[in-house]
Amino acid sequence: MQMHDLASVAESFFAPGKGILAADESVHTAVERLSVRGIATSAEMRRQYRDLFFGAEGIERYLSGVILFSDSLQDKGDDGKLFPDSLAARGILPGVKVDLGTEPISASSTELITQGLLDLPERLAEYKKQGSVFTKWRAVIRIDGDLLPTAGAIHENVKRLAIYAKEAQNAGMVPILEPEVLYEGRHSRQRARRVMADALSTLFAVLDEHAVDLTGVLLKTAMALSGHESGKADTPDEVAEDTVAVLLENVPAQVAGVVFLSGGQTPDQATCHLEAIVRRARSAGAPWPLTFSYARALQDEALDIWKGKPENVPAAREAFLRRLALVSAALK
Repeated sequence: MQMHDLASVAESFFAPGKGILAADESVHTAVERLSVRGIATSAEMRRQYRDLFFGAEGIERYLSGVILFSDSLQDKGDDGKLFPDSLAARGILPGVKVDLGTEPISASSTELITQGLLDLPERLAEYKKQGSVFTKWRAVIRIDGDLLPTAGAIHENVKRLAIYAKEAQNAGMVPILEPEVLYEGRHSRQRARRVMADALSTLFAVLDEHAVDLTGVLLKTAMALSGHESGKADTPDEVAEDTVAVLLENVPAQVAGVVFLSGGQTPDQATCHLEAIVRRARSAGAPWPLTFSYARALQDEALDIWKGKPENVPAAREAFLRRLALVSAALK
């Protein structure tokens, strides 16, 4: 796929009122999501968990893409169709998480580095054959006072993001780059903003060194939020002001677009913050389109209703569609 084609694919994620469902939870994370609700954690139940969302009628009104876990590329919905084929038939682009999770940078460190570069070209080729048209790689950046993150951890994580991005583009797939500044912690919103600035400025400098085409890249970012354990409740306007400011200062205009992760926020928080950010970005003349790439903020209400029981599927899907409609409206 040529770079201009990648740019067209990247642009298509930002159709009015549409965004991305992040359904790329690893087996470990999916098991956690189910078990905390008393739901069995077999491979079949994980398939039903995915189908609860992918099989909901009308999701194409709100979703331009879905990020899948690699195992889900070969799973089928209750309709008998492979998930990527079913999504694509409704005009929803199927993508895949390609990193292999995190590990400590060293035995004594609480900072994390993302794995998965070793056989990445081979896996990308296989994922493309299985229907993926885009990819995602997540880096994790933890704040701990003024001690963390270290400059070394930021640089190593963004270097791997850049190598991944180049490999994905070489394979003809749009890369989503996710340098997630974690919501966990006691830090202030201002501290989160500074760390986001450090991570983003370093990321785009390294992307330039690797000759990554920014017109075929999506940035997936956290919002500037006070840490979850800080005791501070930010207003949507405060979140929007700091988030938009840090993006305008550090994200080049050539980037195809910015998508936001919900990162542990409640569904209502993630919806209200997105609405304020979009409004602020519009008034500030931000050069790139914005949308959502949420996981729990879209799924939690439905999972609480579903509880793994077939008879609860219709009501759970209604809750999912209601939240999708609210998040979609936040973009307008």
